[in-house]
Amino acid sequence: MNYSENVRLAMQSIKSNRLRTFLTALIIAIGISALVGILTTIDAIEKKMTDAFSSMGANSFTIRNRGTGIRIGGSGERPKSYKPIRYEDALKFKERLNTPATVSISVFASSGSTVKYGQEKTNPNINIRGIDENGLAAQGLELSHGRSFNNSESLNGPNICVIGSEIAKSMFKDADPLDKVITAGSNRLRVVGVLAAKGSSMGASIDRAVYVPLFKAKLINSNANPSYTITVIVPGGDIVDNIIGESTSMFRSIRKIKIGESNNFEITKSDAVAQTLIENLKVVKIGGMAIGIITLLGASIALMNIMLVSVTERTREIGIRKAIGANPSVIRKQFLIEAIVICLLGGIMGIFLGVAIGNIISMAMSGGFIIPWLFIGGGLALCIGVGIVSGYYPAQKASKLDPVEALRYE
Repeated sequence: MNYSENVRLAMQSIKSNRLRTFLTALIIAIGISALVGILTTIDAIEKKMTDAFSSMGANSFTIRNRGTGIRIGGSGERPKSYKPIRYEDALKFKERLNTPATVSISVFASSGSTVKYGQEKTNPNINIRGIDENGLAAQGLELSHGRSFNNSESLNGPNICVIGSEIAKSMFKDADPLDKVITAGSNRLRVVGVLAAKGSSMGASIDRAVYVPLFKAKLINSNANPSYTITVIVPGGDIVDNIIGESTSMFRSIRKIKIGESNNFEITKSDAVAQTLIENLKVVKIGGMAIGIITLLGASIALMNIMLVSVTERTREIGIRKAIGANPSVIRKQFLIEAIVICLLGGIMGIFLGVAIGNIISMAMSGGFIIPWLFIGGGLALCIGVGIVSGYYPAQKASKLDPVEALRYE
């Protein structure tokens, strides 16, 4: 008996027990969909993070008064926090750094603000941030129309602003926001630019933010002692480490750090932040794989039980086949193939469901459509493995049945 005949017999058995087969395949489908869905979602998150950081430029680094503190799970160590980077110190660094790099200074001015224009107003969830003339480029932001600030405006702090696309849409509908005066918190600001839609990044929505000149942010800051962030964009990757070394030396001098004392600030490369996030996502990936494997373990036990019931129900059929010349190897292959076919049916359903769920989440995050070929291939291979493991014992039991006793079975 060849493999095609075994497959045909397996399909006949499956058709004769459709409900039982469907429920067994559904358990396998749930396990595979959990595995493929979680891994597809994580791939989408990694791709979006990589795109977000690459838009800022891989050859950049930031100077802050504390570490990023990015971690997922585990107790770990809290990031060290040093004295705030003052406005004056940030300006000194920008003026003194004599390299081909571009320096940008930014600060978080306030959160939970409400933006008003006429009768329209937003929810109290608007962030106000201060940037200089290089701020938009340093954060990988683009204007849909209007302009950004120039150096003079950054240092003098006039009452102007650049708003996110969501604020522009909710406040002005189809009207042109440029040169309109809005109220952000308690500040009246004239709109000079509107950002292109960006979506959420690192838990904060760029589309619901208001950007003001750096000095204006200093005047309106809700924090009495804010810390400024310095971003340095380097034109070429081959000189990044050199400029980081020069920046470290200069900022130590500005902060009056003595020889032998450690830095009281943190320098972080932009791609290092992305890599840290991706490394932390491995914990989530392992957890997702564990959930899928545990579900598949339950499915394999259910499948083994179903196959044992099938062997018992078809004892007389097995006896007839042995009586007409089928050897134990043929019987064993028939039941193994039947178990594998059931697993593959469930696996195909699970893969389609998992890819769909993963991509729905990806689309919700403004990500692209992903077809995880590696996970699809791995899922099918896993289904075959589960089928072999679950079906081997029932198949072996069927192959060892005594044909005379089997024919007597009622």
